[in-house]
Amino acid sequence: MDIKFTKWIKSRQGQKWIIVFTFLLIPLLLLIVFTYLPFAKMIQFSFYQMGYLGKREFVGIDNYVQVFTRPDYFATFKVSIYYFIGAFIQMTLALYFASILSFKMKGRNVFKGILFLPYLINGVAIGFIFLYFFKRMGTLDSLLTLIGVPIEQIPYWLKNRDINNISLSFVSVWRYMGINLIMFIGAIQSINGELYEASEIDGANEWQQFRHIILPSIKTVVSLNLILAVKGAISVFEIPYIMTNGSNGTTTFVIQTIVTAFKYKKVGLASAMAVVLLVLILLITAIQEYCFKDKEARQ
Repeated sequence: MDIKFTKWIKSRQGQKWIIVFTFLLIPLLLLIVFTYLPFAKMIQFSFYQMGYLGKREFVGIDNYVQVFTRPDYFATFKVSIYYFIGAFIQMTLALYFASILSFKMKGRNVFKGILFLPYLINGVAIGFIFLYFFKRMGTLDSLLTLIGVPIEQIPYWLKNRDINNISLSFVSVWRYMGINLIMFIGAIQSINGELYEASEIDGANEWQQFRHIILPSIKTVVSLNLILAVKGAISVFEIPYIMTNGSNGTTTFVIQTIVTAFKYKKVGLASAMAVVLLVLILLITAIQEYCFKDKEARQ
């Protein structure tokens, strides 16, 4: 057995596997130490009532029950609805502009740069920019008064509970539309140009080309972007945290988790919230994948 193993080690196949294992060893160790072990610990902590120090008390699924029964925790899911709607608006706008900018037009590279630039800006910087944009007598209010809107009729964009989440989701749309745009443009430009020529000969207009050529050809990219957009809508953190600190009904699920863990030091409950968030993301991803595959099967 030892002789066979020695021969295998010295063989080309054995040397190849040694090289592969050597290159993968450090990344795998880092992944296990900094991802999988903390994740396993988080699941373990979610079944305990505990802080950072002191005794732990096993409480079973009580932490999970609290997540879905306490009004202040469950209400944060309602805030995600605004970002869900914003995610679909973001995708629609990105697909619209990508369909236009994928073909020859004057200044298209300039427009691509303008639309993609917000994605390159740090999230904290964007939060502060729009904090001054939406503040009373800030940029937006100044523009509205300039065109004749009385200041008394202008709402408080970040304090009014009826519109503050709409304002925040607008910022999210503005920031992330650029990355969707670039991905869509790359997918559209990979479509064979002969398909457009053939459709024009058959008398197809732009809408028919989009519906029957562009959309079916990029459905994989659309599915991926939709999954990322929905995942982002559930796990929003930076923008509402910087701009409102989660006040006036703008607390998202992630902000509530952070507050529970670091302000109230309820590590077990915060761990349960993190597990719930992960399960929700996986569940929504699975549903989306099933819907797309089911649609493909029907076609």
